[in-house]
Amino acid sequence: MNILTAQKQEEAKPKYLRLLLCLFLLAPLAAKAQLPPGTIDTTAAPQPDPSAALRTQATDALDKQDYPTALKLLSTLAEQNPKDARTLYDLGFTEDALDHEPEATAAYQKSIAADATYFEPHLALGLLLARTGKLSEAHAELAAAVTLTTPDGTLKARAYRALARLDQTTDPAAASDDLLEALKLSPESVEDALLAGELAEAAHDLPAAEGTYRRILATHADDPAVTAALAHLLLSLKRAPEAEPILTSALVRHPGDPTLTSQLAATDAAEGKTAEAIALIEELHTASPTNPNLTRLLAHLYSDNKQPEKAAPLYADLLSLSPQDASLLADQGATLLQLHNYVEAQNVLTRAISNPTAFANPVDLGSAAENLAFAASHNNHPDIVLQAVAVRAKVLPDSAASLFLAATANDSLHHVKQASELYKQFLAIAAGKYPDQEWEASHRLIALQHMR
Repeated sequence: MNILTAQKQEEAKPKYLRLLLCLFLLAPLAAKAQLPPGTIDTTAAPQPDPSAALRTQATDALDKQDYPTALKLLSTLAEQNPKDARTLYDLGFTEDALDHEPEATAAYQKSIAADATYFEPHLALGLLLARTGKLSEAHAELAAAVTLTTPDGTLKARAYRALARLDQTTDPAAASDDLLEALKLSPESVEDALLAGELAEAAHDLPAAEGTYRRILATHADDPAVTAALAHLLLSLKRAPEAEPILTSALVRHPGDPTLTSQLAATDAAEGKTAEAIALIEELHTASPTNPNLTRLLAHLYSDNKQPEKAAPLYADLLSLSPQDASLLADQGATLLQLHNYVEAQNVLTRAISNPTAFANPVDLGSAAENLAFAASHNNHPDIVLQAVAVRAKVLPDSAASLFLAATANDSLHHVKQASELYKQFLAIAAGKYPDQEWEASHRLIALQHMR
């Protein structure tokens, strides 16, 4: 090897080494590009969540109460994540806010199916079902909600309060327990005090109810609902003179308030000032002619004031909206009796007592049955008189009127023994209060003695 050849070899050596070095450095890159199947590359950059942007936009739309926009975004999210309980709940909340009740119900139910321990959809669904009149289903959802854990105690308190309202009429004791649980989680509100008073009334603890209303009025003197509740209680206790100044003072602060005005009208009527009561309610009724509560109250006042010709069309209007309302039928029947329309009165009152359980209390049922007996007596239907008197006897003790009606009906059917006994019972309690009927009963007894 000559010097020139050796020199060329030495010059070529660094190039060869540099080539090896490059191949060595590039080797990991080649290996990296050809990972075995199923191998996870932990050095790769994290892939962005395609739903994240939609979630952010949906949250922003909900915060702004832009429900149409939120609905579009959440519908897409729910399609992408059909088992995401939070997304489904948000979708239900949005549908609820837009008054899309069937869609909201379905979304809440899907959220619960995705996560049965998620508190919010149970509460929201329970409240929605209660608003739409599905009370037993609402109660089940709310009862489930209060068994679950939630970091927000005020939400659980809301569930207990809703349960209390549902239990109020069917189980006042349970409603009281529900309210107590709510008060453990959040401070008492005016609505809580009102409910407590109403529950005390339902339990016939009227002193406790009065104390509750007066206690809350001490700190909320301007609250018309509490004032009206106290006035209503005082009226039921036959203490109308105490209710009047309370209502008059409240109406100075809340002129024209319909609840307070209605209570004042009822107070006036209880004190015999029917004309004043009618004037108050006529004004309210003129302003709100489609309000059924005002229409009903005005009809009652007309009837009490011996103005059946004004009461009858109002009851007819109400019955066109609620044709199966037993108490409305009974009121219309009594009004028709005042108008001496006995045939129509009998028809209406027969419909009224056909469902005895529809009456709010036994006194109302007994009164309707007695009116039916009276109408049937005028129509010469003694068999119907006896049927009506039998219905009355199940809920009320005998009265002079019911005994006389039963006696004359048996007399018409030639039931001599029964008629004689009933005439005697009537005379024993009439005590000179019904001179015409007592004269008739005495003479019929003499006649019946000759028929035995």
